[in-house]
Formats: sequence, C-alpha cells, structure tokens
Amino acid sequence: MRLRRATLADVDFLAELYADEDVRPWLAAAGRYDVDDLRARIERFDSEPEAAGLLVIEVDGERAGAMAWERVNERSRIAHLGGLAIQPDFRGRRLADEAARLLQGHLVHELGFHRLELEVYAFNERGQRHAERAGFVREGVKRKAYLRDGEWVDGMLYGLIEDDLSEPRASSP
Repeated sequence: MRLRRATLADVDFLAELYADEDVRPWLAAAGRYDVDDLRARIERFDSEPEAAGLLVIEVDGERAGAMAWERVNERSRIAHLGGLAIQPDFRGRRLADEAARLLQGHLVHELGFHRLELEVYAFNERGQRHAERAGFVREGVKRKAYLRDGEWVDGMLYGLIEDDLSEPRASSP
C-alpha cells in the first residue's frame, strides 16, 4: 500500500468514490465532493503542500480509496483528518487502518504536526471503530451538533498526539 497526493487525473475516480451509496452517508453533509470542488481542492492543496492534502490510497498500483488532511492551527501544529473512503472491492481488509497509520507517521514525523484530530458522526459506529483501531483516542462528544436528514446528530471527537506514536513510521505522501 502507498499513499500519494491526488492529481487532476484522479478527479473522476474521487468523484465516483465519494458519490458511492455506501460512502456518501458517512461523509460531512455540508461537504462538496463533485468534480469541480475536487479539482479546486487539489489545486489549492498543491499550492501549499505542507498545509493540506487530498491523498489517493493505492494497493498494488490500483486506486483503492482516498483520505484528506488540512492544517487547522499552525502555531499549535494541529491537523484535521477526514474524507476517508475505501472502494467497495477493497473493503474488509483493514486498508483504512493501515492508510491512517501511514498518514499519521507522515504528518507527525515528517511534517512536524503535534496533534491530529478527526470527527465521526455518532451513528457511524464503523468509523468510530476505525478511529480507535488506528490509535485515535476518543476525547468527547459534540452533542446534537449537525442537522442530518431533519434530525440533530452528535459528533464524536477523536485526537492523536505526537506522544501516542511510539516510534517513527514509514510514510509515502
């Protein structure tokens, strides 16, 4: 497995992945994942590669998924992770966990981030289990924070700090 920065050649793959009926319900409701938005994000992230990234997860040279990160606090060296999605043919192999660990190592050991954060809808039990398997610590709940399909839902907050990573990990982006 390897992670690499998404390029404009990946836009159609990413738009299709994020539109998948088993992916879209778990993504941020307010997020845009259409071709135009993805193209703009890739171009913006390429202009400042140490501040954000949209990454493609590859397995044996084949695109298997995607994930993203963005610096949210420069002074305190905090990055927010999100947009994790695995193609249906690649699910069930814990690729998301391995990809998350690769990204953690890259962000902490190579780019110098101190803290990584992510948020998962409370109804997304699969996402919560992934976060915990990948080493994130559940830190709290944002009660009734998001309006989804006419109902207020909680957001589960997770964090990982530099000290949580016992040894440097190889990375690829």
